[in-house]
Amino acid sequence: MPNQSLQQTTEGPFSFLPLMNLRKWLYRGGRPNWLASILNRLWAAVHALGIAPNYLVTLEAQGRRSGRRISLPLVMVTIEGERYLVSMLGTESAWVQNMKAAGGNVTLVHGRREEVHLEEVAVDQRAPVLKAYLKRAPGARQHFPIGKDAPLSEFEQVSAQFPVFRVVSWPLASLPNE
Repeated sequence: MPNQSLQQTTEGPFSFLPLMNLRKWLYRGGRPNWLASILNRLWAAVHALGIAPNYLVTLEAQGRRSGRRISLPLVMVTIEGERYLVSMLGTESAWVQNMKAAGGNVTLVHGRREEVHLEEVAVDQRAPVLKAYLKRAPGARQHFPIGKDAPLSEFEQVSAQFPVFRVVSWPLASLPNE
């Protein structure tokens, strides 16, 4: 029988680490630490090349304070032909604040660049998207207080904590006047 202390405690690429919740450590305080920042840059580059699965995208937005182009990897969920992005770190995550400061206008990259507008989904409509997101994004599961197989009613209870954005392509977007 294997040693109980060496059993897997997480899923995914870091599952070999015993008794250490690496994902929580990487995003302690709701912000990426130095290692998570490096890993995010690496994955953003891989996603942007288009060699990863098509639901792995790089979001580019202008930094609200620095003015620099910020890139980070995200998991996109498609439901009934609509594309969605979710903030696993909640409303205070930097990419959500940068995107809102840019009026919702960002660039998604996956082999090609696509200028899009992100529209926030109403809280009462987020639950099915959050459930699909948790099934698609194992790295986000540590940041949610419920499991990926929880009933929809539990997702409804936590939906206000996790912003969901519908991806609208530029020609279809009704953008506010500048």
